[in-house]
Amino acid sequence: MELVYITDKIFDTENFTLKPLLIGEYGNCNFKNCDFSNTDLSGFQFIECVFDSCNLSLVKLTKTEFRDLKFRSCKMLGLQFNSCNQFGLSFSFENCTLNYSLFYKTKIKQTIFKKSQLQEVDFSECDLTGAIFDECDLSRATFDHTTLVKADFRTSYNFSIDPEINQLKKAKFSLTNISGLLDKYDLIIDT
Repeated sequence: MELVYITDKIFDTENFTLKPLLIGEYGNCNFKNCDFSNTDLSGFQFIECVFDSCNLSLVKLTKTEFRDLKFRSCKMLGLQFNSCNQFGLSFSFENCTLNYSLFYKTKIKQTIFKKSQLQEVDFSECDLTGAIFDECDLSRATFDHTTLVKADFRTSYNFSIDPEINQLKKAKFSLTNISGLLDKYDLIIDT
């Protein structure tokens, strides 16, 4: 199968569940209002692309390359980012719904999660050094042996992080959400 190389293209309101995107490398492309739900993007390369208001729920990502991507207002339920090609893996998320996604053992330093739903997301053994969680809902998200050095949680909420099993050196929290570090002790904190 021959791979396609596409650059600087805008894909607007495409339904890739009916007509799949051609496998290949996409550079500096914009995907707007596109439906990728339940499709297979295994082996694709996306470099410096923007996904805006797309549905990427349950997409297969085996060896998919995501380099310098921006996801905005996307529905991304149940994605297994740990299946992606880890070389150069980098992206940011704004106003996205990433519930039930898996980042297990990924190295995604400096990643920005802004105003996103991260409910029941698995960050186990992930390297999130310098990551920013800005106004994110982290209900039942899993942090287990996760590197959170210099990560910023000051405006996020509903997280539960055990300082004894995660690396938190110089991580930032606010007084309003500090109780998320004490959950395992079953304390009553009056604010």
